[in-house]
Amino acid sequence: MPVPLYEAKAEFFRMLGHPVRIRVLELLQDGPMPVRELLAEIEIEPSSLSQQLAVLRRSRIVRATRTGSTVVYELGGGDVAELLAAARRILSVLLAGQQDLLEELRRAEVAP
Repeated sequence: MPVPLYEAKAEFFRMLGHPVRIRVLELLQDGPMPVRELLAEIEIEPSSLSQQLAVLRRSRIVRATRTGSTVVYELGGGDVAELLAAARRILSVLLAGQQDLLEELRRAEVAP
């Protein structure tokens, strides 16, 4: 029996649900990157990065190519950059709303 679309979407968002994976995708928006550069940018243990890259590879959101001992990652296609941009826009609106609420709370504290 096929998986309902809403379940497939939920699994997709679960796959994105790790800060290292999001950071990798953000970095790869600018083009392919060798693992050593990803490590330098993200500053985590190589084994941790390897685990997160494996999750992204299995989901086919990134792909890897090997040249000698260098492994280079790139986005696997699709609209990943657009998805990340949409997330930034959504977060901007949400955080702006929180900022407005915070300012309102501060004004209420100083009101007589």
